[in-house]
Amino acid sequence: MPGRTATSQYSRRDLLRIGGSVAAVGAAAPVLASCSRAPSTSSSGGGSKTFTMYWNSGHAYDTYNNVVSKFEKDHGVTVNWQKFQWPDLQTKLQADISAGTPPDLVEQPGGDTAIPLALTGDLMPLDAHIAKDGAAMGFPGDWQNASVMPWQHAGNTYGVQIHLTCSQLYYNKKMLAAAGVKPPATWDDLLAVGKKLTSGHRYAIALNQDPGYSVPWLQQNGVSEYDDATKQLLTPHPATIEALQFQHDLIYKYKYSPAPVPSSDYSGPQKLLSAQRAAMIITGPWDILPIRQAGGVDLGIAPPLMHKERKTILAGSGLIIPAKAKNRDLAWDLIKRLTTLEVELAVTKEAGQTMPRKSWTTQAPVKGDPLIGAVAQALPSGADWGQKLAATGKGPQVDDAYQTLYQSVAISGKTPQGPMSDFLATADKVVR
Repeated sequence: MPGRTATSQYSRRDLLRIGGSVAAVGAAAPVLASCSRAPSTSSSGGGSKTFTMYWNSGHAYDTYNNVVSKFEKDHGVTVNWQKFQWPDLQTKLQADISAGTPPDLVEQPGGDTAIPLALTGDLMPLDAHIAKDGAAMGFPGDWQNASVMPWQHAGNTYGVQIHLTCSQLYYNKKMLAAAGVKPPATWDDLLAVGKKLTSGHRYAIALNQDPGYSVPWLQQNGVSEYDDATKQLLTPHPATIEALQFQHDLIYKYKYSPAPVPSSDYSGPQKLLSAQRAAMIITGPWDILPIRQAGGVDLGIAPPLMHKERKTILAGSGLIIPAKAKNRDLAWDLIKRLTTLEVELAVTKEAGQTMPRKSWTTQAPVKGDPLIGAVAQALPSGADWGQKLAATGKGPQVDDAYQTLYQSVAISGKTPQGPMSDFLATADKVVR
């Protein structure tokens, strides 16, 4: 719920999208190398036609550069490949759309950032191209089901997922082994192992101050962000309160987690795990590299926890074509080239990036890596969270209200009933 890029805050959902890479053994260095090689912008060169694309600066992998070079040669064009951090990319894109000069192809951090552009007629529906080429490229059949829906609205498809990841339970193998426990599979398991893993200033789990990290708990308790039929938020409300109460109790009743500290930094739990002061955290692949760099932790990744459902939030990025792009057919051709299974595997090998194709999860290099393989196995449990609310265009305002709700419970230690009432009083007015 929190963290839509239209907001000034920058929280977990954005970080899922930004981070979305698994720094597996041998892949951590390329992640940093590829980021450091990425310039803020690239020159437009002297081709007969210029094709412009906007990209996240952390995703400018050598594999994609090779694809772009072949694309330039085949079509006699020069690609003006401009790279940005997500907030800057959104600002630039909005300005260009307003000026009537959008780029030809854009990487977006999620369908919930793309659909508002579709609502204003600024995105090109991809359906005609999919009807022509979808079977040959395996779209949407070979994509994880939950990675297709977020890019759809009113029967049309506006984007193709290019990277895909999710949040899971990350744990210190040695700490769990020393306590004689296995990674918890359910909320009840977590309570059972919590007592054995908590001692003095060492905690079983560290919850995050960032409200986005609370979303998997809500999903696992059957909560939906927004019911577009009734225009109600966080339904059913008793399940929302129960999920928030569970997190509250982990901190203030059982004391299995330290109280999160108010901060704009989401990395506190990672630092506690790295310092071996917490045995488990809920996070995603972006925390693997700093944990490895800190040393001392034999890291394991468990499936998403199970309560009413085994579910977790999906993230990653996708590709869209602005409605007024000058080279729309070329943009579609480049989407096809950038999303082949061969390219997906090459990017995984280069940077540890995790991918949306179902067939990617069955490949030997993916299955054979304990960390990438663990993420791949969890992807089918992933679910979109923000699509319906995004379609209202009211997501950022609701995000702000939810941040107040979550942090009142997790940081201030209030029981959730009162903050939930305050949230509904504020957020319901926004969506109705």
